[in-house]
Amino acid sequence: MTNTHNVNIQSKNFVLPLIIVGVMFFAIGFALGINSYIIPLLNTALDISSGESYLVIAATFSAFLIFGYPASLVIGKIGYKRTMALSFLMFALGFYLFIPSAQMESLPLFLVASFISGMGNTFLQASVNPYITILGPMESAAKRMSYMGIANKLAWPIAPLFLALIIGKDVENVSLTDINIPFYIIIGVFVLLGVLALLAKLPEVKAVGEDEDSDDVCLYAESKTSIWQFPHLLLGVLALFLYVGVETVSLGTLVDYATSLGLANAEYYAWIAPIGMVLGYICGAALIPKYLGQATALRICAVTALFGSLMVVFSPEEYSIYFIAFMALGCSLMWPALWPLAMTDLGKFTKTGSSLMVIAIVGGALIPTVYGFMKDVIGAQDAYWICVPCFLYILYYGLKGHKIRTK
Repeated sequence: MTNTHNVNIQSKNFVLPLIIVGVMFFAIGFALGINSYIIPLLNTALDISSGESYLVIAATFSAFLIFGYPASLVIGKIGYKRTMALSFLMFALGFYLFIPSAQMESLPLFLVASFISGMGNTFLQASVNPYITILGPMESAAKRMSYMGIANKLAWPIAPLFLALIIGKDVENVSLTDINIPFYIIIGVFVLLGVLALLAKLPEVKAVGEDEDSDDVCLYAESKTSIWQFPHLLLGVLALFLYVGVETVSLGTLVDYATSLGLANAEYYAWIAPIGMVLGYICGAALIPKYLGQATALRICAVTALFGSLMVVFSPEEYSIYFIAFMALGCSLMWPALWPLAMTDLGKFTKTGSSLMVIAIVGGALIPTVYGFMKDVIGAQDAYWICVPCFLYILYYGLKGHKIRTK
């Protein structure tokens, strides 16, 4: 049996699959960006604390913990493309539940809706991230992930702007039932994307050594009997857990932070982080791997993000929000670098390793929620301290952690 991955490398016919998967990465970003609008809306409309409103993000990302591994099993049974299509139907169901949640003014039902849309996110992330990683040479995986990151991060601020445009009010004046019409539109689009995913011409791919019938063997993985024998993967899982958490803080708190600072048109500030990220992704696409290695990119980004998070905390309030752009710039190449560094040489354990990486996305549930409760206690600006130790660990992984191997 011919190794599909090697066929793709030789043909280099990546353009159409890259475009199709890029649309899916945009959908992921849009779905997550909805939370940045919903959080301050629930905070005001339901008169709940910041910590309680950030439970929406916790519900979305907690699905990764529960369904990360089952998603890999589904991919193994029905393939990447059908799993992508299935994920869009899950998204549509979750978004539909936002409508009765608003009508009943029920926070628990909002959390259920967020959880179900998080299931869709889990299955889609479990499909597209390993797919784009192994759709070509591993040394240029961060370059491909950078292209996907541009599509993903541009979608984050478009979601709250789309909601604001359709509703036609400032978020402070929006009632919960005002979200009905935009969510019906979103549901229709995601159902259509599910159909398109099913009909799309996406080749099934496999990593070297993943296919037992292939002549290609990954020597490092061949002698291993368990996924727990890959320390570079396990340390990478923790790095991804922390990264997703702090990236979600930088992307998901902007509208809320701008509202806390009393800034007019708070939803416009949602662009600060994506602009920083897109600049980073452009650099990644241009420099990796020809001029910049993936590990070096990770180290540079960790230092940049550390600078940004410290400046957010120490700068005057009126300027502090703009330094979130540096946090986001630092976050930009962490995802593209962490995936290939952690997934290198997994061979027959590639799908299992991918499921652990997807489970690590649950960091987006824990860290932003802790931020929300810290905000209630010490204020929105000082709550950004939570990012500093996370970026320090990611710097360690870029310096040393990704190199640790077992014999």
